[in-house]
Amino acid sequence: MRTISGELSTATLKRLEDTLPWYGDMPPGRRSAVGLVAQAGITSFISWFDDPKSTPWIAADVFGAAPRELLRSVSLQQTLQLIRVVVEVVEERVKNGSEPLREAILLYSREIAFAAADVYARAAEARGLWDARLEALVVDSILSGEYDDELPSRIAALGWHGHGEVAVLVGTTPKMLDVDQLRRSARHMSADVLIGVQGNRLVLVIGRSHPTPSGDEEATGTARALSFMEIAGQLEPSFGPGYLVLGHEVPNLVDASKSAKAALAGFAVARSWRHAPRPVQADDLLPERAFAGDPLARATLIHRIYRPLQAHSTELLATLWCYLDNGRSLEATARELFVHPNTVRYRLKRVSEVIGWDATGAREALILQAALIIGSISDHDGLPRKR
Repeated sequence: MRTISGELSTATLKRLEDTLPWYGDMPPGRRSAVGLVAQAGITSFISWFDDPKSTPWIAADVFGAAPRELLRSVSLQQTLQLIRVVVEVVEERVKNGSEPLREAILLYSREIAFAAADVYARAAEARGLWDARLEALVVDSILSGEYDDELPSRIAALGWHGHGEVAVLVGTTPKMLDVDQLRRSARHMSADVLIGVQGNRLVLVIGRSHPTPSGDEEATGTARALSFMEIAGQLEPSFGPGYLVLGHEVPNLVDASKSAKAALAGFAVARSWRHAPRPVQADDLLPERAFAGDPLARATLIHRIYRPLQAHSTELLATLWCYLDNGRSLEATARELFVHPNTVRYRLKRVSEVIGWDATGAREALILQAALIIGSISDHDGLPRKR
């Protein structure tokens, strides 16, 4: 066996080139490393066959000859194909040998296959632990808004497939969190997620894995991209009991901290809305967030409701004030303003067109009233003080 080891190595390399296309497509350096692994396997087998008690079963006997990066460039399936080729070459060369020799080849090849699986399993486990730590670090950076130059490379290392808009979803952590099921559910909806667990809070950073289709693509029948609220609804069973709050949509992952702050602030006050839906938009909790001192909610109420109405028409602003102060009564509002109730209806419709909220709904009326109160306070604060 020792005299034909060189011949076996040469025949193995030729068989690899003839039967495994991926081997021929490799750069010369990696092909050489694969060849070293094959030769190490043959040499290790001969040493073990000479004295089975002298060499312990360790994967380093064979795989120690290969550089570390080979593990990332050669899959487990390819490694098993390599082992099969080596075993076939050795069996063909010693087919006329004794029965103990053939049994030794079978035993050794089985142990090498298990050793290869063990090497890849350990690498996958280490990679999984590293990815989990890296993912937790990225989510913490997003929640805190503390970005550095390394964040894009960390996100890329995690294999983030999100494109364009991002939203953050915050809920309670279930007793048994199935991370793989979460990722499968997200992929099924053409989305990608970053997952962070912070005590009893489960945080998902959601991004679409495909760009949002344009109007032309939708007109031609291309599948419509799900909204973030629809995605959150599909992921809802993966969360524990309690409130589930979705932050507003932001253009990209760099701005995800804004959505995260809104979602966290909404999650903290969601219990104040007695019949809050699950999931609920963080912007639907603007009054509660503002009352709790959330500066982002206050700014949103002022700049998305109060200022647009003030700039568009003081008449609409006054009508909305009067309508809400009169308990959303059209007749009482019309009497106070000396107009017809239909005029009040028309102005309320214009309010809805300008800001997107409908004052005739109980919940939206609360949001609008909070905006008017906070906006008027900000106007008062901005006036010059008398000396």
